[in-house]
Amino acid sequence: MSTNSSPSPGTDVRRIQLGNTVFEGKNDVYVLHEGDELALVDAGVALPETRAELESGLRDLGCALDDVGDVVLTHWHADHAGLAGEIQAESGATVHVHAADADLVSGSASAWEDYRAREERRFEEWRLPAESREALRSFIDTHSDGRGEPVDVSPIEDGDRLRVGGVDLTAVHLPGHAAGLCGFAFEREGAKEAFVGDAVLPKYTPNVGGADLRVDAPLQQYVESLGRVVDAGWRRAWPGHRDPIDAPTDRARTILEHHRERTRRVVGVLDDHGPCDVWTVSAHLFGDLREIHILHGPGEAWAHLDHLAHAGAVERDGHGYRLVDPAVDVASLFPTL
Repeated sequence: MSTNSSPSPGTDVRRIQLGNTVFEGKNDVYVLHEGDELALVDAGVALPETRAELESGLRDLGCALDDVGDVVLTHWHADHAGLAGEIQAESGATVHVHAADADLVSGSASAWEDYRAREERRFEEWRLPAESREALRSFIDTHSDGRGEPVDVSPIEDGDRLRVGGVDLTAVHLPGHAAGLCGFAFEREGAKEAFVGDAVLPKYTPNVGGADLRVDAPLQQYVESLGRVVDAGWRRAWPGHRDPIDAPTDRARTILEHHRERTRRVVGVLDDHGPCDVWTVSAHLFGDLREIHILHGPGEAWAHLDHLAHAGAVERDGHGYRLVDPAVDVASLFPTL
């Protein structure tokens, strides 16, 4: 755990980095503090050691969990939302999250039942082998405690404005990685910046297709979100993992090019091997997969196959995908940002 700050006139924006159970790097929890107002952007995974790290980081800043008045969540994933319920129980904090993610964060039994049923349908559609499916289910079940306690949520929508911790935030809906993923834009030292969760990360490209199975046309939605990042022209983005991104427009363009190249690779797999199901395409792209990557690998493959199918470049036949035109112009399937 580490604590550092980036001060600005009239506000106090600081970052506490927490350990997690995933590969993207330490989770960032942002602390907004002005006078008696204290807010957190994201909360970390609901593990005792992570809560202890958060409490220690807050103590270093002269604060405590019971001082928190607002928690602003970028999306529903446990490494971002898990501790929100414990914080709310401790302080009575208002927990803000996009309406698309509200039911999962609140712990709605029906929402989680629907999600698990959707998982099983996807695993069948993608043709996950039984042993891989069993290994993935074991991994997911083992880490389910990280989701934490139920939360009384306050849903928000794109464009909503919040004043929390002395900072004015504007919600910017950036779906793709998650249905309700939101960035939160603000002004600091006369320039526009934003907390972006996992919409844009400094090292890895956020998973699209497997990270939230509720998202329809996930790659198309994510590409549009990258366009919103570019159009926003933020000076700096504060991501959900690792360090600040000082050129978020450039990073968004790099991620878009990554997806263009991955789509080219998917076309190459179908051209070389003929019609394939999602799991087979994933195997050609990523090789053997373990733990959460058993979900994220075929999820990525499906997102790109789905993008190609919407463009008429591939056809789906049962569980397989067939390339219609090996000379498809992949670049034309993506915007120029």
